[in-house]
Amino acid sequence: MINPSAPGWIDKYFATQEPTTTVLTNDLDVFYQKIRKTGFIYGHVISFETETPINTKGWVQNEMPKVALLNILHATYRLEVSDDKTDLFILKALDFYNSMSPHGFNFLKKILPNSPPSFNLEKIIDDRVQTNIDMVSKNFSHIVTNALLFIDVLAFRQYLIHGALPEKYLKKIEEAVISVVSLSLKTKTNQSKYDDLLIKLFEASVRYSKFSNINIQNIDELNLSHLSSNLEKYYLLDMAGMSLWNDGKVENEEAYFLYKLAEKLNINDDFVEESIKDTDAFISQYKKDIPYFNYSNPVKHFYDQTTKSVETLIIRNKNRLFKEISGSKELMILLAHSTTRDLDEKEKKKVKKQLLDICKTIPSLTIFLLPGGSLLLPILIKFIPKMLPSAFNENLDNE
Repeated sequence: MINPSAPGWIDKYFATQEPTTTVLTNDLDVFYQKIRKTGFIYGHVISFETETPINTKGWVQNEMPKVALLNILHATYRLEVSDDKTDLFILKALDFYNSMSPHGFNFLKKILPNSPPSFNLEKIIDDRVQTNIDMVSKNFSHIVTNALLFIDVLAFRQYLIHGALPEKYLKKIEEAVISVVSLSLKTKTNQSKYDDLLIKLFEASVRYSKFSNINIQNIDELNLSHLSSNLEKYYLLDMAGMSLWNDGKVENEEAYFLYKLAEKLNINDDFVEESIKDTDAFISQYKKDIPYFNYSNPVKHFYDQTTKSVETLIIRNKNRLFKEISGSKELMILLAHSTTRDLDEKEKKKVKKQLLDICKTIPSLTIFLLPGGSLLLPILIKFIPKMLPSAFNENLDNE
């Protein structure tokens, strides 16, 4: 089973997936449709186009887009280069991300000279599925940040075609997406409670431009002449459709906007109909799982999401965690007490200090040492007695 949060997951992915042919196709329309069905375009990955099914049981929320990004980048490489050597793909992907450095993201800092190329690519991909804001906000904004991940795919394809990234490509494509989304929201017949949130999430998610600099009032002002691929045009139309989505209803003015946008992009009407239908079907089915549409109770949503993540981390590191905790009889007793009564402030400080020391020794648990990580400690303390052997209760009884 692949663990996308553990070193070596890319090598394991390719060991179990080669050769991959299901995504690969010379038909760009089919290629895009397959990607869209996985949810990658919408920022909520539900599946992968792979030769061998991938078991995702127990995965945390940022692990699906990691594997999806790798899968689609590799398919794009196969599409343009017609080469099945994964080591060459990994090197090319590293070169591609390093070429982004002048645009404001120094990925060279992610690369360690003595690390295998696949490990370095893991570090970069891990960075790509994260936002640049605090941990709490990240749980709500990743739906937008990950929807923008398709820009990486578009840029990688341009890099492969031209041997380098076209000048200001990333900035131009991102500004095109922002302009279309902004204009879509202005067009909406019925404003929803999600619209202001969507603006804020885009502001937090853009990497190469500033949302505040976009001030497009109508379609005629859109400059999309630099778009050279149908993949770019399809993506823009789907982003517009996602922004307009409101309980599955597309009003006349909204539909008109999409058809006018398609006309400007030289996309046929059939694709517009397909986009509206597929976007509605996807969001209607997965709305309850998409953080963006669960903003009505952000505190509860944050707690639910982080609880699942912490529980998964504990299960994966169960044996080592118990070994480290067993070294402190005092900590075991305090944790056991926490299951039957509230600890006083002095006891809580002891538990917090000792658990943080333990987290330093287990790489997967260093999340608790990051800014905001202390907010998760109560969840960690809650789950430890449930996940570990009965020695806790035994310690409590023998105290």
